[in-house]
Amino acid sequence: MRTLNLGILAHVDAGKTSLTERLLYAAGVIDEVGSVDDGSTQTDSLALERQRGITIKSAVVSFAIDDVTVNLIDTPGHPDFIAEVERALSVLDGAVLVISAVEGVQAQTRVLMRTLQRLRIPTLIFVNKLDRRGAQAAELLKSIADRLSADFIAMGEPTSLGDRDAAFTPYGRDDAGFTFAMIDLLAEHDDQLLATYVDNEEALSYDALRTRLAEQTQRALVHPVYFGSAITGAGTDALIAGIRELLPASEGDVEGPVSGSVFKVERGPAGEKIAFVRMFSGAIRTRDRLRFHGDKESKVTAISVFDSGSVLTRPEVSAGQIGKLWGLGDIQIGDAIGIEGSTAESGYFAPPTLETVIAPARPSDKGNLQVALSQLAEQDPLINLRQDDIRQETFVSLYGEVQKEVIQTTLASEFGIDVTFRETTTICIERLDGTGAAVEFNKQDPNPFLATIGLRVEPAPLNSGVTFKLEVELGSMPYAFIKAVEETVHETMRQGVHGWQIPDATVVMTHSGYSARQSHAHAVFDKSMSSTAGDFRNLTPLVLMTALQEAGTTVFEPMHRFQLDIPTDTVRGVLAALTRLRAIPQVPALGSETSILEGEIPAAAVYQLEQHLPGLSRGEGVLESAFERYQPVTGQLPNRPRTDNDPLNRREYLLHVLRRV
Repeated sequence: MRTLNLGILAHVDAGKTSLTERLLYAAGVIDEVGSVDDGSTQTDSLALERQRGITIKSAVVSFAIDDVTVNLIDTPGHPDFIAEVERALSVLDGAVLVISAVEGVQAQTRVLMRTLQRLRIPTLIFVNKLDRRGAQAAELLKSIADRLSADFIAMGEPTSLGDRDAAFTPYGRDDAGFTFAMIDLLAEHDDQLLATYVDNEEALSYDALRTRLAEQTQRALVHPVYFGSAITGAGTDALIAGIRELLPASEGDVEGPVSGSVFKVERGPAGEKIAFVRMFSGAIRTRDRLRFHGDKESKVTAISVFDSGSVLTRPEVSAGQIGKLWGLGDIQIGDAIGIEGSTAESGYFAPPTLETVIAPARPSDKGNLQVALSQLAEQDPLINLRQDDIRQETFVSLYGEVQKEVIQTTLASEFGIDVTFRETTTICIERLDGTGAAVEFNKQDPNPFLATIGLRVEPAPLNSGVTFKLEVELGSMPYAFIKAVEETVHETMRQGVHGWQIPDATVVMTHSGYSARQSHAHAVFDKSMSSTAGDFRNLTPLVLMTALQEAGTTVFEPMHRFQLDIPTDTVRGVLAALTRLRAIPQVPALGSETSILEGEIPAAAVYQLEQHLPGLSRGEGVLESAFERYQPVTGQLPNRPRTDNDPLNRREYLLHVLRRV
């Protein structure tokens, strides 16, 4: 039986969880369609999801369409939980992008579509809520062409828009207009088809065109569009047929080498770690020993596989399937299991741009909070815990205020810990202005460590990360010492000259040296005479910071691209507010009743704009906002308090690391 791993993606409230319920009902997995409002859906299992009516964690459920087993992954739509979507993308064969027929193409819709296109994930578009008042069809197709992709084709005709009886009639072989639309669209990507049509248009049969439509859809070149209503079921039969016909299902290489990717980690009732794995090839069986995350190895103690709406205990999970594995205590999200290269690239979306300090309401919960946050960070690595040991504070990264509420509620309900948050602040970054170098030699003042380290820092391309290179002989000193320098470089670059992370740089080790292992006569090893890895770990921050100061760094703040749809008579007041928030608006597109304002705004001001917009626009304004880029900070540079021993202050640093305070 063939398998298709299918993602359902959408802007929040477009109806993707309702669509998931409808697909499960049509497949016979459930007896009645659950309601998001009533909290009775299959995939929203968390109490907070049912309470708020939004998806927070991605969920997997399986059903069959004829000879195809569909593993459906329902993902969050709220932008605060974009990290959950990112992890799901790495295991998808295809996707359905849901758009509301009333609200139309929204901010998150555009972000998701750009990402799906960049990753070449075959995508169908489902226009939902056809039965709601204000539903649009022709206008929405134009919006799809203008804001998502011109390479789409409507697969049928919606009727009775905005009415409970709204329906969707698929086009067939007798619809000449649909046939010509297919030829026109497919020919854009197929010169041979165009030549065949010019020579003899009758040579292109309807069945041949449908076959080529499936081929181009599976290559993510075109995007078929369906209309319907997840609530009434209108159009869902046509969508199900399209999923089976147009998206790429495969048998999977069961006999091949073991290759899989971990895209989700959760904890069971007893606190045990459970890994969600998508298998690309081969099979994993109970009691198999698996290698992952470098050189780590563990034995699988139990396996469950998603099957027909249930999660069933099985002796193995094989190619094409999604399963849950027990026993892998050190497993992490993103780990490749088996052969190298089975994990897709990550970093599809922007990192979190906000952070806050989290503290227990009861001081006695401090230790328990650290344990709980560590478990939450396993499930969502982008929480990115940052511990300030000097001030005894813990920072968490955020996409938005809703995520803060979710963390607070989760800690209270699952761990019994009440927490408070400090005011949310923006996460800036630092970038190198130029090249800098520094060196300190073994047994030469002012270096108190038995180590020689020389480092040169150089700017690197955007999104290339921090790269460590050697200009010294690999055998010039023990590899453990070189490794200690490399690891400390990566750790130190998390806090630049102004305390912000330097995400992109090349660090070159230019000098090395050490004192060989030695001791006094008839004595044991004496570390006061011999270099240890600690000497290199302690000296590296001093040398690296000196090089960074010579190179110079600039602080950059995150900027969001925004679009505002507002009443025309409120434009002047909104522009004044944008100026106060340090936004950079473009010339407004003025209309008789509504106008559009576009531009950039600091990420720190987005939440304020959201709060003020209803009052500025009589409650009619609509804001779209998404991370765009980083730009240099103007005015006074923001400095983030350091969480290390501050290698910029040599005297204090040495007092701490040499344990003299």
